[in-house]
Amino acid sequence: MASRISEVVLGCRNPELLARFWCEVLDFVVLDREDDGTVEIGPREGFGGPQPTIILSRRDEPEKGKSRLHIDVNATDRDQAAELERLLKLGARPAEIGQTGEEQWQVLADPEGNEFCLLKTRLDPL
Repeated sequence: MASRISEVVLGCRNPELLARFWCEVLDFVVLDREDDGTVEIGPREGFGGPQPTIILSRRDEPEKGKSRLHIDVNATDRDQAAELERLLKLGARPAEIGQTGEEQWQVLADPEGNEFCLLKTRLDPL
């Protein structure tokens, strides 16, 4: 038997802001809110399904240095260019991390500057 990822935890200054952003990006919903400001978002089916949930944990100060982990997303109902346009309208912005310009993915940052990549391949929705 093996393990699988059930949750991804992202430290942030404004969990509510990022919850709205990532819910729009991923078509997720808010699953839980804690008294300390933590917000858990995930697929409509809830925790334990094939997709991990994202826990947005309040942190007053961003962690120093480059993040060793980032999220990759794939469009499910449009091509990469159309999805890029949608993500930019939601508040994502281009991020420069030393790309060559030859990559098949787009590097973006969410409203708090957390880097993520929009991959070229379109996936079937679950």
